[in-house]
Amino acid sequence: MYNINLDGRTVLITGGSRGIGASCVELFAKAGADIAFTYKNNEEAAAQLVSRYNFEIRIKSYRVNIESADEIERCVRSIKREFGRIDVLINNAGIWKSGKIEEINLEDWNETININLAGVFLFTRFVVPIMKENRSGRIINIASTAGQRGEPYYAHYAASKGGVISMTKSLAVELAPFGIHTNCIAPGWVYTDMTSRELDDEKMGKKIKDYIPLGRAAYPEEIAGPALFLSSSLADHINGEILNVNGGSELCG
Repeated sequence: MYNINLDGRTVLITGGSRGIGASCVELFAKAGADIAFTYKNNEEAAAQLVSRYNFEIRIKSYRVNIESADEIERCVRSIKREFGRIDVLINNAGIWKSGKIEEINLEDWNETININLAGVFLFTRFVVPIMKENRSGRIINIASTAGQRGEPYYAHYAASKGGVISMTKSLAVELAPFGIHTNCIAPGWVYTDMTSRELDDEKMGKKIKDYIPLGRAAYPEEIAGPALFLSSSLADHINGEILNVNGGSELCG
């Protein structure tokens, strides 16, 4: 069995205190990577993750408002200063809020676009120069099936994730000459605190599970696993890929 070893690598994970992000922190820590991760409000969960792994690897959490370009830039500069490098960027932080199109106001729209799309842009913008210095890097963006097929009552969310997918493809070509791979994971339904209300509802949960050929939603670690793979040497010739992790619910090419 091939074990992925990321000793000597520094990974930056946005939104790392919960859900998919926390699973990424755990899995990358087990692979030996040094980890910097961001969080917005959940300081207790962030502290617990740090305390769990700080005797095995270098790990630090950073409180960041994803809607603030200044905070993002300061965060990246701090990580470069304290860790010396950034080898992998996982753009995971995001929100998912519903709304009929006639009820979504500009504030709602801007919040989703700013966090889910502009946040990915800004972290990437400030990390890329560091990766270019090293002539290598991996950028993994967490999108969604909603960005591929749309999603009723979540037009702002679908638009933001569709933008992430298009940005991934653009950067894959732009950054490849510098040894930087850019890929994307598009999850379907995942058991997280964002989706628990829908998945735990008896009627809605059954409808969702019946729609997925594998008969269930994914667990966060089942998204973190592909992220770890894309960060490893096993994925050395994968670039610009949109990796679907949805149990067969959306068969996108």
